[in-house]
Amino acid sequence: MWTLKRLSLLPLLLLPASAAEAASGLAIVTNERSNTLSILSPEFEVVGTIETCARPRGIHFSADRSQFFVGCADDDLIAIYDTSTHELLGRITGVPAPETFDLHPDGKRLIVSNEEDAAATVYDVTTGEFLAEFLTGEEPEGVQVTADGRLVFVASEAANLVHVIDLDAGDVIRDILVDTRPRRFALTPDERELWVSAELAGIVNIIDIETLKLVDDIQFLPTGFRPEQVTPVDLIISEDGQRAYVALGRANHVAVVDVPKREVIDYVLVGKRAWGLALSADEKRLYVANGLSDDVTIIDTDTFRAITSVAVGRVPYDILIDDR
Repeated sequence: MWTLKRLSLLPLLLLPASAAEAASGLAIVTNERSNTLSILSPEFEVVGTIETCARPRGIHFSADRSQFFVGCADDDLIAIYDTSTHELLGRITGVPAPETFDLHPDGKRLIVSNEEDAAATVYDVTTGEFLAEFLTGEEPEGVQVTADGRLVFVASEAANLVHVIDLDAGDVIRDILVDTRPRRFALTPDERELWVSAELAGIVNIIDIETLKLVDDIQFLPTGFRPEQVTPVDLIISEDGQRAYVALGRANHVAVVDVPKREVIDYVLVGKRAWGLALSADEKRLYVANGLSDDVTIIDTDTFRAITSVAVGRVPYDILIDDR
């Protein structure tokens, strides 16, 4: 076990990334109410707790996976850690209420949703320099960059909009009206479709990338739950584009979806308020952050059954797996 005590806020200090090392198989969980990161072993045991910043939420690897970034919503900063040692390397400060983010394919630009500022901002992760700001609707959350690095999608929860940013043009080129309270995104591998979770509508909207229009939606209703209890948040699509997993929030299940058919295959019972998701590199294990039961459930994706649930910190939010 190890603990890294929370440090006082400092100006940005970035150290050179260490050389890429063999993947550890460890999972890293952000716990937004205990202000910690939980470290899970490949055997699904908590082997470390890191005291971090105030309200850690979104988490993302650097391009070479030697570092990872943590959004610190109540400290207005992005913390940067070494993946192999979990040492704090530096901070990008002055980032208003960061929630989630995505890394540009160039590996240098981090596009961040600023929940309380109705904006998405862009930072250089090597220097900490602020590069750009794009105004959004209220309470932006999900951020998704296309593989060519040109388009960025940002979900505005309160405005029920998906904003389309053209980074080359430096402008918001489209606002797409979706269902109530859009939260997170997943792109199909061919990037023809963008899937958007609409939390309070209990569905996933599907946007055609070429036309930037809604083309379909998928509804969810596990046995024993009322429609208003189904609140989808995070979602992941497999690398072959055949299967999707959707965390159903207060319905305490993960939905398994046939992507080409746009049909629900199964529902997997997990903990309370299934929230963040992470898929192992071999796609055999799905990790689910359960925000109201303070644990992480690991699902066997062959059997669609939970293997175990592991207690972590208070209100786990997001997960990374160091396995590739």
